[in-house]
Amino acid sequence: MEFPENEKRSLNFIETIIEEDLRNNKNEGRIHLRFPPEPNGYLHIGHAKSICLNFGLAEDYNGLCNLRFDDTNPEKEDIEYVDSIKEDIEWLGFKWDKKPYYASDYFEQLYQWAEMLIEQGKAYVDEQPQELISQQRGVPTRPGTESPYRNRPVAESLDLFRRMRAGDFKNGQMILRAKIDMSSPNMHMRDPIMYRILHQEHHRTGNAWCIYPMYDYAHGQSDYIEGITHSVCTLEFEIHRPLYDWFLDQIADGGYRPRQIEFARLNLSYTVMSKRKLLELVQKGIVVGWDDPRMPTISGLRRRGYTPESLRNFAERIGVAKRDNVIDVGLLEFTLREHLNKITDRVMVVLNPVKVIITNYPEGKTEKMWLVNNPENAESESHEVPFGRELYIEREDFMEDPPKKFFRLGPGQEVRLKGAYIIKCDDYKKDENGNVVEIYCTCDLNSRSGAEGAQRKVKGTLHWVSAEQSIDAEVRLYDRLFLDEDPAGHKETDFKEFINPDSLQVISQAKAEPWLQRAQPGDKFQFQRMGYFCADKDSKPGHLVFNRTVTLRDNWSKSNS
Repeated sequence: MEFPENEKRSLNFIETIIEEDLRNNKNEGRIHLRFPPEPNGYLHIGHAKSICLNFGLAEDYNGLCNLRFDDTNPEKEDIEYVDSIKEDIEWLGFKWDKKPYYASDYFEQLYQWAEMLIEQGKAYVDEQPQELISQQRGVPTRPGTESPYRNRPVAESLDLFRRMRAGDFKNGQMILRAKIDMSSPNMHMRDPIMYRILHQEHHRTGNAWCIYPMYDYAHGQSDYIEGITHSVCTLEFEIHRPLYDWFLDQIADGGYRPRQIEFARLNLSYTVMSKRKLLELVQKGIVVGWDDPRMPTISGLRRRGYTPESLRNFAERIGVAKRDNVIDVGLLEFTLREHLNKITDRVMVVLNPVKVIITNYPEGKTEKMWLVNNPENAESESHEVPFGRELYIEREDFMEDPPKKFFRLGPGQEVRLKGAYIIKCDDYKKDENGNVVEIYCTCDLNSRSGAEGAQRKVKGTLHWVSAEQSIDAEVRLYDRLFLDEDPAGHKETDFKEFINPDSLQVISQAKAEPWLQRAQPGDKFQFQRMGYFCADKDSKPGHLVFNRTVTLRDNWSKSNS
């Protein structure tokens, strides 16, 4: 995000830490970060903030940033998620250092360190049921109960752990626990689980392993292996930091060790960020896949027409905080409009067409009207729009009995057709159901935009397309998926109860100016007076499909107050 030359942005607290470390030549002046997603779902806009933060800090301080997949739970992980995460990061405009890394790259080293902890009397094999172990941990205000296996002989734990790796036991039959402090007020320090048995094929290691390290054990050790200097994570991991440091204490030697720093995750109004809830929306068919344009996933935002620049600008604008807060989704939409206004071509598309016949315009005649592609760009080119006797305008732009301040088309009223002539409504025709099907107008032939005599002003300007040369288009009007500001924040109400039933309206027979035939999936446009739209991946020659990205202005609060 660009700031005025006379406005210097203050450092956030993470940047302050990094600059202090650089002044002290900590880690020999190295700055090395990482973005460590679990490949168990598609990334959402909250992850986009973390991506921008980690990769952005690396860019700002001439450091490095790894992409590391923390793939320690093969039951929920899939190569599909790995590929989607790579695509999202590249689309946002970032590049990771060297190759993608995986926690599974370090399974053997993690295992060897686990054996070392057993040999040092700092880990043991427990064979109690998970329910009993949870009960023994107790509550923060009272010490927990030690496992009867906590002081089993080192040799016995080591033998059992090796047999766990060999596949001698069933899922859940045994676990490896760290021996720390069952009286700690931090529940994560009460002999946490390091390894569990899971006979499950892994997306990278296949069936080579049937025991898998827990996230809390693998994460910090992976940071250490990769030489990470600043392990930036979201605030819910603050209480995990003592355990992160404890595991590092057991292996770190010399002056280097990673430092975990927590920041507030992105909470966005009218949105859910839980991967579990997003997966539920997909699995129950409430949305059509992870990239449904109503989803807050990066792939969904991309398909809807968001730009990487708008997401990066948004992340910069909201900044980095130490405490949780909720960001109004309207700020995200404002940041998007701000960018789309600069880059999109203006075109004319009529969503709900009604025919206009200009009775004094010659039959068979076609003129070429020229519209500037983007008036925000002084160097923008223009494109031609065909004009003829019969046109389409929006049905909402005509009223039989208009109120006093209705400055669109009605009997006896004049409007200007965008880039063309002033027309006056003389009459109209209805069908047997009382619907207006044709509007008869006369045209002021001396009022063509840009021509001599065009100085005459009228209060209304309408968009239009040629009835003869327009092309059909399918337009999908997407809106917010939830009606409640905090759909996941109601303990006694299922978040799905707040689904917006009007989050998608499909218009199958919109009429578009023929220049749009060139549109390719991903191309973005401003439909005059209607909003910003993006050509969908379903679009193909002869069947144009456009998604509404965002309206021209924020009218949500007015319509939903």
